[in-house]
Amino acid sequence: MDRNTVFGIAAVSIGCGVCIGWFLKGRFVRSRRVLMELNKNNGAMVSDPPCSDVASGEYKMVIVVRTDLKMGKGKVAAQCSHAAVNCCRKLLQTNPAILHQWEVHGQPKVVLKTDTESALLSLAKEARKLGLSATVISDAGRTQIAPGSKTVLGIGPGPNDMIDKVSGHLKLF
Repeated sequence: MDRNTVFGIAAVSIGCGVCIGWFLKGRFVRSRRVLMELNKNNGAMVSDPPCSDVASGEYKMVIVVRTDLKMGKGKVAAQCSHAAVNCCRKLLQTNPAILHQWEVHGQPKVVLKTDTESALLSLAKEARKLGLSATVISDAGRTQIAPGSKTVLGIGPGPNDMIDKVSGHLKLF
């Protein structure tokens, strides 16, 4: 992979992170206001959503890209963005406290690679077995990839140590 390609992927990843952060900040500012209003009746002010079920620590999101599909860098960026957004949407419904912890600590994301669909699906199964949020993205097939191809897997956000149990052996994309 040449230097310009790596720089292009890094720039797109940073852009995606900024966009997701902007989206999430709007969601949490609204929810924080609602919590403050609810607690005014009890005479208490709450500045952050409750996170009692979330252990303190580092959180991250991992996105795993299939390299056997030979996607262009723009296609990879789009598929990774789909995975990141779907992971956030899923966690917003199931465990917003973890999503909040990830958001306030810089929304770290790591893009890794695997070379087969079966490996991608195996990682998703392993992540779900550990209780992590996992979303597999299937392509619509309008450009480079056959319809229904499973292109990327998003895992998390979740605790670093749990995510590393699933993806720690993979190499950076």
